[in-house]
Amino acid sequence: MIPRYSLPEMSNVWSDDNTFDLWLQVEIAASQAWTDMGVVPTADMEKIRSAKFNRATYDRIFDETKHDIVSFTRAVSETMGPESRWIHHGLTSNDVKDTALGMQMTQAVDIIDRAVTKLMDVLKRRAIEFRDTPCIGRSHGIHAEPMSFGLKLAMWWDEMRRNRERLAGTRKRVAICMLSGPVGTFASVPPEIEESVARQLDLSPAPVSNQVIQRDRHAEFVQTLALIAATLDKMATEIRALQRTEVGEVQEPFGTPGFVTKGSSSMPHKRNPELSERICGLARVVRANSMTALENVALWHERDISHSSAERVILPDSSLAVDYILHLMTGIIDGMVVSPARMMRNLELTRGLVFSPRVMLALVEAGIDRKVAYDTVQRCAMKSWDEDLDFRELVKNDSVVNESLSPAQVSELFDYGFYLKHVGHSFGRLGFEQ
Repeated sequence: MIPRYSLPEMSNVWSDDNTFDLWLQVEIAASQAWTDMGVVPTADMEKIRSAKFNRATYDRIFDETKHDIVSFTRAVSETMGPESRWIHHGLTSNDVKDTALGMQMTQAVDIIDRAVTKLMDVLKRRAIEFRDTPCIGRSHGIHAEPMSFGLKLAMWWDEMRRNRERLAGTRKRVAICMLSGPVGTFASVPPEIEESVARQLDLSPAPVSNQVIQRDRHAEFVQTLALIAATLDKMATEIRALQRTEVGEVQEPFGTPGFVTKGSSSMPHKRNPELSERICGLARVVRANSMTALENVALWHERDISHSSAERVILPDSSLAVDYILHLMTGIIDGMVVSPARMMRNLELTRGLVFSPRVMLALVEAGIDRKVAYDTVQRCAMKSWDEDLDFRELVKNDSVVNESLSPAQVSELFDYGFYLKHVGHSFGRLGFEQ
């Protein structure tokens, strides 16, 4: 069941309230660092630690200044006494904004990581459930060879594991602090202040910066989200294909609490893969945002703000979209209706043609030239296709086959279980079971 999805946790990360709160945390941490250096009196620091931010005051000042950090620091200062002179001491705007943005991206990564973990748990459970369920494998959309349906789910699990690893690396590279002053020279704020703030806020100082934290970090953040979205898009596309009326092997949850109960306004019979389609659509948005994030890497000289307006859209939107579609996919996989009977029916759809590679290999192993073996099996396969005949019967009655293989050997070739015999090995590699 998919519980009703709400956005409070991720939306709070990118809310104005959280942004202003993080700005204030950075300002207070910087003041503490100055206090530790003996610049800010301890008595003043005690008062600064209780500094407050008033949104109404900020809005009033912003109407005049049209500058967010100036308006912010003045709004904070109006709640204080003479100690307010230490707020923003030696800093430039992006010292505060980029450090806080690093904290926001870190918060977002942690939420996404938890969502990925939940999806992986569901994928693992259902992969094990269908480990020994045969289905047809497809290449170019055409029946290829039999495979395990559980293996398909296990492969998705493994890809999500790689996404988790990418998230971990991305988290390290976005949890960055920068307080280096105008153009990054530390002329107005010594490196000790940056290092102290980094320790206080559980961040790492940027090894080198100019007036901004370099945007390759932010681009990696969105690129990682785009890769997660791409994986979900792949999964959703497969589910949509398998839910087609002509295939019917799986079906999104339908008609139960939390799920779609009406498929069409005009056709009551419809059960559409609406949630999977929603995932595919939002994945396109995140991919498009990743291109914008790459464009933001190149800024003029030591900084410009061409990146800023775009980031106000792409960072929260990508985070919210990926969090949401992870939630959708977890519910889809958890409640997905799987039809082993339909899978078997589809396996039989081509009247045994899927066994053609095994027959060919058996002939080669029996001493037949590979070209002869291939042509022999293809001749039977084409006759099966064109005349709607059972491939197995054609093989059993073929002279080349009968000269090389006994009837018992031929019968053994048409066993779906043969294609599942190494599934346990793959599952063991993933740590599912030995």
